[in-house]
Amino acid sequence: MAYYESVFIARQDISAAQVEGLTENFTKVISDHDGKIAGTESWGLRALAYKIKKNRKGHYVLMNIDAPSNAIHEMERQMRINEDVLRYMTIKVDELENEPSIIMRNAQRDDRPRRPSGNDRPPPAAAPEKTEAPEADVKDAPAEAAPAEAAPAEAAAPADDASKGEDA
Repeated sequence: MAYYESVFIARQDISAAQVEGLTENFTKVISDHDGKIAGTESWGLRALAYKIKKNRKGHYVLMNIDAPSNAIHEMERQMRINEDVLRYMTIKVDELENEPSIIMRNAQRDDRPRRPSGNDRPPPAAAPEKTEAPEADVKDAPAEAAPAEAAPAEAAAPADDASKGEDA
């Protein structure tokens, strides 16, 4: 049998329990076709790079699968039918990962420096108060001058160009 990694994204509207239910359904499809799920990781609710079917977030789930290709085809068919699955991707791999995926390793990392929380920050510096100028009455304001019409370019240029040529 071949090894596969499959990731699917479920709608943001459904609960984590419903996502687990979807995962169990897909696991059952694989096991019914003589395959097995080597591991499952739920990456949780994550932001999408762009909207997919009017959703900005989605529940991500990774499954490591050891199954024949007909089991994968049936699982993907079930994913296409299910309205709660926004996207899925299944790839064939040479061997299955025994370690947590890179997403889970990044989520568990604590060596990053953390930003201070809202309580640790100093209060913002007070801005100097501005005094407002009294509003002038509209009646007292000078009327804006209408822009003068530009003189035609032909009138500004000399009328007889031939006379210039005769002087030279």
